[in-house]
Amino acid sequence: MRRRTLLAAAAGALAATGFAAGPRPRTLHVRPGDSVQAAVDAVDGPGRTIVVHPGTYREVVHVPAHLVDLTMRGVEGQDPRAAVIVCDHANGTPLPGGSGTYGTAGSATFTSAAPGLTVRGLTLANDWLRADHPEITGTQAVAAYVTGDRTFFDGVRLLGHQDTLFADTTALDAFDRQYFRNCYVEGDVDFVFGRGTAVFERCHFRTLARDVDFTPKGMVFAPATARANPHGFLAVRCRFTSGAEDGAYKLARPWVPSYETTAWPSLVVRDSWLGPGIDPVAPYTNMRDAYPWQSMRFGEYANSGPGAVISVPENRPQLTAAQAATHTRSSFLGDWRPGHDA
Repeated sequence: MRRRTLLAAAAGALAATGFAAGPRPRTLHVRPGDSVQAAVDAVDGPGRTIVVHPGTYREVVHVPAHLVDLTMRGVEGQDPRAAVIVCDHANGTPLPGGSGTYGTAGSATFTSAAPGLTVRGLTLANDWLRADHPEITGTQAVAAYVTGDRTFFDGVRLLGHQDTLFADTTALDAFDRQYFRNCYVEGDVDFVFGRGTAVFERCHFRTLARDVDFTPKGMVFAPATARANPHGFLAVRCRFTSGAEDGAYKLARPWVPSYETTAWPSLVVRDSWLGPGIDPVAPYTNMRDAYPWQSMRFGEYANSGPGAVISVPENRPQLTAAQAATHTRSSFLGDWRPGHDA
């Protein structure tokens, strides 16, 4: 119940905010008692900004694809903990009216398909807890489901348990690019997953304590990169810590979805510090034995920390210096230079 208590402290009944008819300002403000989604719905052109003031906003927020170059941010200079958007749907949560369940993507608190989206200085959370719903077996509960090219998350906190961040693309043949800088992401099972081209720079990944009697207790990454895409997930200058016992977590396992069995998952972790929560002897595992991790594009380079110790070399594929030179922020993002002035 830890997270629900924390996030509910400032929560209350939300009244939908009304915005006056006619031309809207380029910057819209959302305050406690307002609805973030109402502000999104009021955006009437590209390049607009929504400022979310300190408070807890218990709702689902969807940014549609036509809202190009939208910025959603906290108040300038505020701690990202101050403004929280949170909901509590899981894959197996029944839809209103009993017409099925939300599904994994549908469980997301925050969803965006908009190109050029920037999210800065906010917390996005899904506080659905397994312990509260033992009857539900679909326990994926997404905090943010993001697609759309040129998505930039800067100083954002992403909180969940299973499937916290769904970094995906708008279509199976799209290579949408995403950049996460100075973000904090926590979870337990596959909590960063999807087929997007996603760069994580100076991010903090934290694996949670989990009351189960088996190991591994979970995995940080589950990429599902398309075979034609040369770039999957890249973590550079990141930090991996844990609330669980030493060696309880794997760094990654490959996800080959049933709807895209040609996927060739790609992950590179480089120049990062891996704490003792990551199993150093066997940091990778299979999701399904038909798709062994050894056949995927997994690699590391110049990592440090107790979770990065190489004791069984065949279990930790390392890039050469020449290979590492092709796995950089600029090579993954191409002509897009997000946050170049920050």
